[in-house]
Amino acid sequence: MLLLLLPVLLFALVTWQVVTDGPLLTVDEHLSGDIVHPDRFWELLSDLGDVQVAVPVLALAVGCAAWRGRLAGLDRWWLPPAAAALTMALVPALVVPLKDWTARPATPVMPPAVGYYPSGHTATAAVAYGATALLVLPWLRSPAGRRVTVAACTALVLAVSTGLLIRGYHWPLDVVASWCLATVLLTALWRVISRSSRRTSAGTPRRRSGPS
Repeated sequence: MLLLLLPVLLFALVTWQVVTDGPLLTVDEHLSGDIVHPDRFWELLSDLGDVQVAVPVLALAVGCAAWRGRLAGLDRWWLPPAAAALTMALVPALVVPLKDWTARPATPVMPPAVGYYPSGHTATAAVAYGATALLVLPWLRSPAGRRVTVAACTALVLAVSTGLLIRGYHWPLDVVASWCLATVLLTALWRVISRSSRRTSAGTPRRRSGPS
């Protein structure tokens, strides 16, 4: 419950500050001014959060998890992949209306526009790479493999977030809000996957009956 409560409260606080032009925005703008350094390297890092980059990675994980589960004859093999795909689909369904509602202006290095809160690239990267890790982990037997997978996916999300901030594509609070949103979505996905795994491993493995 704490994994859901803290990010929800933080997201509500940040969104309230954005909508009401609260004092946190002054801190946010000063911090952005201190770290912005537009160049190609940071732009390339932020590109790892593009839909064309992050979503195919998740799609590959979804396909592999479905194939492995079906090959193993697991009951409800389709549930974790389907839940991951639905979680990814919820990102634009949540982010786009929030962008329209808050209408936060762009940073000074971007052309004049609104709709920068929360960061779509951050949410896309966090959910796509996070969901990829959650789908892959149950099939990894080696603790080292699990650690590498989690570290790699975390590094990708941090790379995208850092690139967006230093390139000046987003304010820091835009990124923080997307972290909160992604944490809630991934926690819900993790619960679906973990419950599915427990049902499969409890007692006799639940496998589909073959033809007699």
